[in-house]
Amino acid sequence: MSRLVVVSNRVALPKETRAGGLASAMQAALAERGGLWFGWSGRLVEESERSLEHRSEGRVEYALLDLTRADYQEYYLGFANRTLWPLLHFRQALLDYSRKDFAGYQRVNRLFAEHVARLLRPGDQLWVHDYHLIPLGAELRRLGVDAHIGFFLHVPLPPRDLLAALPHHEHVFSALAAYDLVGLQTESDLQALRGYFRDECSAEIDGTQLRLPDGRRFRAAVFPIGIDTERVARQAERAANSAATKRLIASLEHRRLAIGVDRLDYSKGLPQRFEAFGRFLSHHPEWRSKLSLLQIAPPSREDVPEYRELRSRLERLAGATNGRYAEPDWVPIRYVNRSFQQETLAGFYRSAHVGLVTPLRDGMNLVAKEFVAAQAPDDPGVLVLSNLAGAARELHQAIIINPLDPDDIVESLETALAMPLDERRERWAAMIEHLRRHDITAWRNAFLHALGEA
Repeated sequence: MSRLVVVSNRVALPKETRAGGLASAMQAALAERGGLWFGWSGRLVEESERSLEHRSEGRVEYALLDLTRADYQEYYLGFANRTLWPLLHFRQALLDYSRKDFAGYQRVNRLFAEHVARLLRPGDQLWVHDYHLIPLGAELRRLGVDAHIGFFLHVPLPPRDLLAALPHHEHVFSALAAYDLVGLQTESDLQALRGYFRDECSAEIDGTQLRLPDGRRFRAAVFPIGIDTERVARQAERAANSAATKRLIASLEHRRLAIGVDRLDYSKGLPQRFEAFGRFLSHHPEWRSKLSLLQIAPPSREDVPEYRELRSRLERLAGATNGRYAEPDWVPIRYVNRSFQQETLAGFYRSAHVGLVTPLRDGMNLVAKEFVAAQAPDDPGVLVLSNLAGAARELHQAIIINPLDPDDIVESLETALAMPLDERRERWAAMIEHLRRHDITAWRNAFLHALGEA
């Protein structure tokens, strides 16, 4: 079996692995096959101090490359997160482009490629991850790397018209043709990729194969990412008796709980969720003092102005709703800006009557899947899920809503809270069966098998 080389913006070392996410899937694949994980170390240094740190644990090696402050500003904060992120999440109005940032993005991808190429062995199989590293495959090919290289895009891919709005888009998205296999989350993402290559690159499409006029060809296919379903379920069962979960339940004093867990990001629809929850309390006074929303939203990318503005807006919205409806012994919105261990979150999910997952756009959204996996089989909660999340293509038994319609969220809350136990069990059983069959192991095995055949 060939060695696996994983390349991503950041590397998750074993002690940092988060159950259910990309990290656990990559750790398992690397441990099984032996291999290397390459990415940014997280450190910012002067150019003269840049180093490549090597670590190893068992059959897995880690290569951690330092970046400079300019790299971080231009490649990461600039082009990756102020240009590509809003574009790929259909937020063209928030796109902030500069040639300097684009040059930094290209420079860091070239730098990654140079270091990765020196670490490769004959027969290695490469798996590159996400929008930070779209050009990496092309840079590796320029250096003469002829290994099988796969790429997986974890975020959505908008239609050709939006992709073509990016200045110099032809130097970004056409680089995907350098990979042997491009994996996407949903069928709509795949159609967007095909449309771009057909209209902008004159590609011929034959099933999963795309062929360019110069003879290059690659395969593109859908591989919806899963979670470690059984692990999340076990964590939730253990956490049900943990001190953190018991404190949460005791604080509710027999009230019901709706929960949202999202990184603080404008793609997650948090202002719309807060506004809809306030509207629910306005329209349904009978639920005042009987239902709380716990919103966990760890900050991210605080160096980006749009994220600081979002945090301030959410604080104002939560404060307005709480000021209007709170009682001395009850707060409608519990808004928490910190992260929790995965097992603690699993216990919180299990305690909630409703899971609110209402992003404005999401490649998949693993919180939706983790909420389902964490539920108690005899008394499961109800998942309310945005139709703009990739998970809605799989979890059909959730209450599917349009997050841009606040009344839709209000009605979904009403439906979820009134849903009979038999119906809750029936919906949950269908979703958990799907998550067990299409878990994180099935996802990585399907992708690596397809890459091996590419």
